[in-house]
Amino acid sequence: MRKLIAAFAFITVLLVATPAFAHVTVNPKEVVAGNFERVAFRVPNESDDARTTKLEVFLPENAPIASVSTMPVAGWTAAVTKRKLDKPIDMHGTAVSEVVSVITWTASSADAAVKPGQFQEFPVSLGPIPSDAKQLVFKALQTYSDGAVVRWIDEPKKGAELEHPAPVLNVIAPVAVVSPKSPSLASGENSNGGNNIVGWVALGAALLALFLAGFALVRSRRLPS
Repeated sequence: MRKLIAAFAFITVLLVATPAFAHVTVNPKEVVAGNFERVAFRVPNESDDARTTKLEVFLPENAPIASVSTMPVAGWTAAVTKRKLDKPIDMHGTAVSEVVSVITWTASSADAAVKPGQFQEFPVSLGPIPSDAKQLVFKALQTYSDGAVVRWIDEPKKGAELEHPAPVLNVIAPVAVVSPKSPSLASGENSNGGNNIVGWVALGAALLALFLAGFALVRSRRLPS
């Protein structure tokens, strides 16, 4: 009976846990506000007999990103769709009024498509990461060769188990750089005072050596030959 219960529990865990590994995700999970970051959208194939032929990623509308660029992926083409902003955003002193809204990757051949039991990553450079956002939600559509489309669009909800969660990036604050404390005026004076003492001692030693050398020279000249 115990073995039966254990087997049932194990199967239950597998059934619950397996979908989590098949989600479209973005990695790493955290990015730093204000930085330019390299992330990758990871796309596993959930189908037993169809291939993933297209991925569409929708960038967050509530947190526009000024600069977005894709990295070439062998066998895939990347296309971007842009949108106009009602209010331009600043990027290093330059006003940006148009940003990327959708990135679409399409397999150029059946061999390049993501096969069953495999996954593919699609790298992207993003920046600057909006500093007023705690999370960046990227809704995604995954298209299969049999025409099926899986919509990874469920936004995160605290305590909720989502069936098709959207890829999410957590935004963290930059680490403050603490500059070394400058020495106080008093310590600077002590340091200079110490240096002065050493200098005077060295000067006195040099003068004494010069005096002794002169005295020895004079004395040697007075001695009879």
